[in-house]
Amino acid sequence: MSSMRNSVQRRNHKERAQPEERKKWGLLEKRKDYKLRASDHKAKQARLKILKEKASERNPDEFSFGMMSSSVDKAGRKVADRGNKSLGVDVVKLLKTQDAGYIRTMLQMVRKEREELEKRLVLGEEEARVLKDGEEGRRGKHTVYVGKKEEQEQFGDDEWFGKGGELPGRRGVEEQQAEEDDEEDMPKAEKKLSKKQQEALAMAQKQERAFMSKRERAQERAAAHLEAVKKRERDLMAAEEELEIQRAKMQHTVGGVNKNGVKFKIRERKR
Repeated sequence: MSSMRNSVQRRNHKERAQPEERKKWGLLEKRKDYKLRASDHKAKQARLKILKEKASERNPDEFSFGMMSSSVDKAGRKVADRGNKSLGVDVVKLLKTQDAGYIRTMLQMVRKEREELEKRLVLGEEEARVLKDGEEGRRGKHTVYVGKKEEQEQFGDDEWFGKGGELPGRRGVEEQQAEEDDEEDMPKAEKKLSKKQQEALAMAQKQERAFMSKRERAQERAAAHLEAVKKRERDLMAAEEELEIQRAKMQHTVGGVNKNGVKFKIRERKR
């Protein structure tokens, strides 16, 4: 009979789920979960009760033999051995020498990187200035000082410098006037650009602006990278200086500051 009863399909009884309006509170807590949580809470409360009783019944003047071998610092904190073994002076000197060598090597690498970044940044700024200003940006300027304001108003650059035909960067007045006359004599049909040429010109100007913007962003990133490299170089230099001071103190060649904050100087033996 039992085999026949087990062969019949039975209904699977499922636990009730969290209602739809309470889904934001997570899964529905079952009884087995509640029992575990309640037992853990009761155990913690019992432990806290025992600790509170011990703290209330504690005698601050009670003696223990551990007080004979323990000590406290100025703040009243107990000083205990943490199991750390102190290294010998020779070993510490060797370690500091290796650290100083490593820091010196890293400092050389960072210094070389900083110099390369500075050169690249200067060249990029010069190239951007030339591209932005064109040929006019590379021309030099000449300042002439006069004695009075009337002389400044009557000053003529052509009389002072001449026509400037022999100078490569200065065009004469006749040459400029000839170019203006040629532009005026040019027919309007030649001056006016076609629609296709205007579109090509606008596209070229747009590409040039995008190129300049991209170059400026690259320059900003390079400048930020350079500042980070400079900061790292300063940190390495400070670490190297601190290591040198520590090594000198271990060799008793310089002074320092004691635990009370008083500066002292180690005297060298007279020769």
